[in-house]
Amino acid sequence: MSEPEAAASSTPDEPSTGGGRGLRALTGTEFSATDAIGGWRGAAESVAPGVLFVVVYLVAGQRMVPALVASLGAALLAVAVRVVQRTPVTQAFSGVLGVLVGVLWAWRTGRAQDYFLYGLWVNVAYGVGTLATILAGFPLVGLVVGLFDARGPLTGGAWGRVVAWRSDRTLARRYALATWPWVAMFALRLAVQVPLYRSAEVAWLGTAKLVMGLPLTALVLWFSWRLVRPSAASAGSPPTRPVP
Repeated sequence: MSEPEAAASSTPDEPSTGGGRGLRALTGTEFSATDAIGGWRGAAESVAPGVLFVVVYLVAGQRMVPALVASLGAALLAVAVRVVQRTPVTQAFSGVLGVLVGVLWAWRTGRAQDYFLYGLWVNVAYGVGTLATILAGFPLVGLVVGLFDARGPLTGGAWGRVVAWRSDRTLARRYALATWPWVAMFALRLAVQVPLYRSAEVAWLGTAKLVMGLPLTALVLWFSWRLVRPSAASAGSPPTRPVP
Protein backbone atom coordinates (compact mmCIF):
# COMPACT_ATOMS: atom_id res chain seq x y z
CA MET A 1 0.00 0.00 0.00
CA SER A 2 1.24 3.39 -0.80
CA GLU A 3 0.63 5.80 2.01
CA PRO A 4 -2.37 7.40 0.24
CA GLU A 5 -3.93 3.96 0.25
CA ALA A 6 -2.86 3.42 3.80
CA ALA A 7 -4.63 6.54 4.90
CA ALA A 8 -7.77 5.53 3.13
CA SER A 9 -8.20 2.16 4.76
CA SER A 10 -8.45 0.67 8.23
CA THR A 11 -7.16 -2.60 9.57
CA PRO A 12 -7.39 -3.88 13.15
CA ASP A 13 -4.18 -2.06 14.01
CA GLU A 14 -3.83 0.57 11.31
CA PRO A 15 -6.72 2.95 11.80
CA SER A 16 -7.73 5.33 9.07
CA THR A 17 -6.27 8.77 8.94
CA GLY A 18 -9.29 10.16 7.24
CA GLY A 19 -8.33 9.32 3.67
CA GLY A 20 -7.65 12.36 1.55
CA ARG A 21 -8.41 14.72 4.40
CA GLY A 22 -5.47 13.42 6.41
CA LEU A 23 -2.96 13.58 3.59
CA ARG A 24 -4.29 16.91 2.38
CA ALA A 25 -2.99 18.33 5.67
CA LEU A 26 0.48 18.26 4.10
CA THR A 27 -0.52 21.12 1.79
CA GLY A 28 -2.51 23.14 4.32
CA THR A 29 -1.45 26.38 5.93
CA GLU A 30 -2.69 25.11 9.30
CA PHE A 31 -2.62 21.64 10.82
CA SER A 32 -5.60 20.03 12.56
CA ALA A 33 -4.90 16.72 14.29
CA THR A 34 -8.63 16.02 14.50
CA ASP A 35 -9.14 16.44 10.78
CA ALA A 36 -5.98 14.48 10.04
CA ILE A 37 -7.33 11.38 11.80
CA GLY A 38 -10.74 11.63 10.15
CA GLY A 39 -12.58 13.43 12.96
CA TRP A 40 -13.60 12.04 16.33
CA ARG A 41 -16.22 9.77 14.81
CA GLY A 42 -13.79 8.32 12.30
CA ALA A 43 -11.22 7.78 15.05
CA ALA A 44 -13.75 6.00 17.25
CA GLU A 45 -14.84 3.74 14.39
CA SER A 46 -11.20 2.89 13.68
CA VAL A 47 -10.06 2.01 17.19
CA ALA A 48 -13.24 0.46 18.63
CA PRO A 49 -12.87 -3.02 17.06
CA GLY A 50 -9.30 -3.47 18.29
CA VAL A 51 -10.05 -2.11 21.76
CA LEU A 52 -13.09 -4.34 22.14
CA PHE A 53 -11.11 -7.35 21.00
CA VAL A 54 -8.51 -6.90 23.74
CA VAL A 55 -11.00 -5.93 26.47
CA VAL A 56 -13.42 -8.78 25.77
CA TYR A 57 -10.55 -11.23 25.40
CA LEU A 58 -9.30 -10.37 28.89
CA VAL A 59 -12.73 -10.13 30.52
CA ALA A 60 -13.82 -13.45 29.01
CA GLY A 61 -10.81 -15.23 30.46
CA GLN A 62 -8.73 -15.14 27.28
CA ARG A 63 -11.46 -16.79 25.26
CA MET A 64 -10.99 -15.80 21.63
CA VAL A 65 -14.45 -16.32 20.12
CA PRO A 66 -16.30 -13.66 22.19
CA ALA A 67 -13.51 -11.20 21.43
CA LEU A 68 -13.73 -11.87 17.69
CA VAL A 69 -17.52 -11.49 17.72
CA ALA A 70 -17.31 -8.21 19.64
CA SER A 71 -14.69 -6.79 17.30
CA LEU A 72 -16.51 -7.69 14.10
CA GLY A 73 -19.81 -6.54 15.59
CA ALA A 74 -18.37 -3.10 16.35
CA ALA A 75 -17.12 -2.73 12.77
CA LEU A 76 -20.45 -3.83 11.29
CA LEU A 77 -22.36 -1.51 13.62
CA ALA A 78 -20.33 1.46 12.41
CA VAL A 79 -21.32 0.71 8.82
CA ALA A 80 -24.97 0.13 9.74
CA VAL A 81 -25.22 3.45 11.58
CA ARG A 82 -23.74 5.33 8.63
CA VAL A 83 -26.11 3.61 6.21
CA VAL A 84 -29.11 4.54 8.36
CA GLN A 85 -27.89 8.13 8.66
CA ARG A 86 -27.05 8.22 4.95
CA THR A 87 -23.53 9.42 5.59
CA PRO A 88 -20.42 8.26 3.64
CA VAL A 89 -19.59 4.65 4.50
CA THR A 90 -16.18 4.33 2.83
CA GLN A 91 -14.10 4.66 6.00
CA ALA A 92 -16.35 2.41 8.09
CA PHE A 93 -16.67 -0.18 5.32
CA SER A 94 -12.91 -0.37 4.78
CA GLY A 95 -12.64 -0.90 8.53
CA VAL A 96 -14.96 -3.90 8.28
CA LEU A 97 -12.78 -5.46 5.60
CA GLY A 98 -9.65 -5.04 7.70
CA VAL A 99 -11.29 -6.43 10.82
CA LEU A 100 -12.77 -9.33 8.86
CA VAL A 101 -9.33 -10.38 7.63
CA GLY A 102 -8.02 -10.34 11.20
CA VAL A 103 -11.01 -12.27 12.52
CA LEU A 104 -10.79 -14.96 9.86
CA TRP A 105 -7.04 -15.31 10.30
CA ALA A 106 -7.34 -15.77 14.08
CA TRP A 107 -10.34 -18.08 13.70
CA ARG A 108 -8.47 -20.30 11.26
CA THR A 109 -5.28 -20.60 13.32
CA GLY A 110 -6.93 -20.61 16.74
CA ARG A 111 -4.36 -18.08 18.00
CA ALA A 112 -5.63 -14.78 19.36
CA GLN A 113 -2.47 -12.90 18.39
CA ASP A 114 -3.15 -13.69 14.74
CA TYR A 115 -5.98 -11.16 14.86
CA PHE A 116 -3.19 -8.60 14.49
CA LEU A 117 -1.01 -10.51 12.01
CA TYR A 118 -2.53 -8.92 8.91
CA GLY A 119 -1.69 -5.48 10.28
CA LEU A 120 1.94 -6.49 10.78
CA TRP A 121 2.22 -7.55 7.16
CA VAL A 122 0.56 -4.30 6.11
CA ASN A 123 3.26 -2.39 7.96
CA VAL A 124 5.94 -4.42 6.17
CA ALA A 125 4.36 -3.58 2.81
CA TYR A 126 3.91 0.10 3.69
CA GLY A 127 7.45 0.41 5.01
CA VAL A 128 9.07 -1.27 2.02
CA GLY A 129 6.88 0.64 -0.43
CA THR A 130 7.53 4.01 1.18
CA LEU A 131 11.28 3.38 1.33
CA ALA A 132 11.19 2.38 -2.34
CA THR A 133 9.69 5.74 -3.31
CA ILE A 134 12.65 7.52 -1.69
CA LEU A 135 15.24 5.29 -3.32
CA ALA A 136 13.54 5.66 -6.70
CA GLY A 137 13.66 9.47 -6.45
CA PHE A 138 9.89 9.86 -6.11
CA PRO A 139 9.47 10.31 -2.33
CA LEU A 140 5.94 9.62 -1.23
CA VAL A 141 5.32 13.00 0.40
CA GLY A 142 6.30 14.76 -2.82
CA LEU A 143 3.81 12.64 -4.76
CA VAL A 144 1.08 13.40 -2.24
CA VAL A 145 1.71 17.14 -2.38
CA GLY A 146 1.87 17.02 -6.17
CA LEU A 147 -1.35 15.03 -6.44
CA PHE A 148 -3.31 17.49 -4.34
CA ASP A 149 -1.75 20.43 -6.13
CA ALA A 150 -2.42 19.11 -9.66
CA ARG A 151 -6.09 19.40 -10.51
CA GLY A 152 -7.94 17.42 -13.14
CA PRO A 153 -7.22 13.99 -14.67
CA LEU A 154 -3.71 12.70 -14.14
CA THR A 155 -2.81 12.60 -17.82
CA GLY A 156 -0.15 14.32 -19.87
CA GLY A 157 0.64 17.71 -18.44
CA ALA A 158 -1.27 17.06 -15.23
CA TRP A 159 1.10 14.23 -14.29
CA GLY A 160 3.97 16.50 -15.19
CA ARG A 161 2.73 18.99 -12.60
CA VAL A 162 2.52 16.22 -9.99
CA VAL A 163 6.24 15.52 -10.32
CA ALA A 164 7.44 19.00 -11.34
CA TRP A 165 9.25 19.32 -8.02
CA ARG A 166 11.73 16.61 -9.09
CA SER A 167 13.56 19.22 -11.16
CA ASP A 168 14.05 21.38 -8.09
CA ARG A 169 16.82 20.02 -5.91
CA THR A 170 15.63 21.85 -2.81
CA LEU A 171 12.07 20.57 -3.08
CA ALA A 172 13.19 17.04 -3.90
CA ARG A 173 15.39 16.92 -0.81
CA ARG A 174 12.70 18.42 1.37
CA TYR A 175 10.12 15.86 0.25
CA ALA A 176 12.56 13.00 0.72
CA LEU A 177 13.33 14.23 4.23
CA ALA A 178 9.61 14.51 4.99
CA THR A 179 9.05 10.94 3.82
CA TRP A 180 11.62 9.33 6.11
CA PRO A 181 9.44 9.73 9.25
CA TRP A 182 6.86 7.45 7.62
CA VAL A 183 9.49 4.79 6.99
CA ALA A 184 10.63 5.16 10.59
CA MET A 185 7.06 4.83 11.87
CA PHE A 186 6.45 1.55 10.06
CA ALA A 187 9.83 0.21 11.19
CA LEU A 188 9.17 1.23 14.81
CA ARG A 189 5.79 -0.47 14.81
CA LEU A 190 7.36 -3.71 13.62
CA ALA A 191 10.27 -3.46 16.05
CA VAL A 192 7.87 -3.15 18.99
CA GLN A 193 4.97 -5.32 17.89
CA VAL A 194 6.63 -8.34 16.25
CA PRO A 195 8.29 -9.48 19.53
CA LEU A 196 4.92 -9.08 21.31
CA TYR A 197 3.26 -11.12 18.58
CA ARG A 198 5.88 -13.86 18.76
CA SER A 199 5.50 -14.11 22.54
CA ALA A 200 1.68 -14.13 22.26
CA GLU A 201 1.30 -11.09 24.53
CA VAL A 202 -2.15 -10.27 23.20
CA ALA A 203 -3.04 -7.52 25.69
CA TRP A 204 0.29 -5.72 25.27
CA LEU A 205 0.18 -6.20 21.52
CA GLY A 206 -3.30 -4.67 21.36
CA THR A 207 -2.16 -1.77 23.52
CA ALA A 208 0.87 -1.17 21.31
CA LYS A 209 -1.33 -1.24 18.21
CA LEU A 210 -3.60 1.38 19.76
CA VAL A 211 -0.82 3.72 20.89
CA MET A 212 1.16 3.34 17.67
CA GLY A 213 -1.91 3.67 15.47
CA LEU A 214 -3.77 6.97 15.29
CA PRO A 215 -1.66 8.94 17.79
CA LEU A 216 1.63 8.05 16.13
CA THR A 217 0.21 8.53 12.63
CA ALA A 218 -1.05 11.99 13.55
CA LEU A 219 2.34 12.88 15.04
CA VAL A 220 4.22 11.74 11.93
CA LEU A 221 1.75 13.57 9.70
CA TRP A 222 2.32 16.77 11.71
CA PHE A 223 6.09 16.35 11.54
CA SER A 224 5.96 15.86 7.76
CA TRP A 225 3.68 18.89 7.48
CA ARG A 226 6.21 21.00 9.37
CA LEU A 227 8.92 19.93 6.94
CA VAL A 228 6.77 20.47 3.86
CA ARG A 229 5.01 23.66 4.91
CA PRO A 230 7.58 26.16 3.54
CA SER A 231 7.35 24.62 0.07
CA ALA A 232 3.77 23.34 -0.13
CA ALA A 233 2.39 26.52 -1.62
CA SER A 234 4.89 26.45 -4.45
CA ALA A 235 4.86 22.69 -5.08
CA GLY A 236 3.22 23.09 -8.45
CA SER A 237 5.20 26.13 -9.53
CA PRO A 238 7.85 25.89 -12.25
CA PRO A 239 11.17 24.65 -10.87
CA THR A 240 13.61 27.32 -9.84
CA ARG A 241 16.78 25.27 -9.49
CA PRO A 242 17.14 22.69 -12.22
CA VAL A 243 19.25 19.67 -11.43
CA PRO A 244 22.35 19.50 -13.63
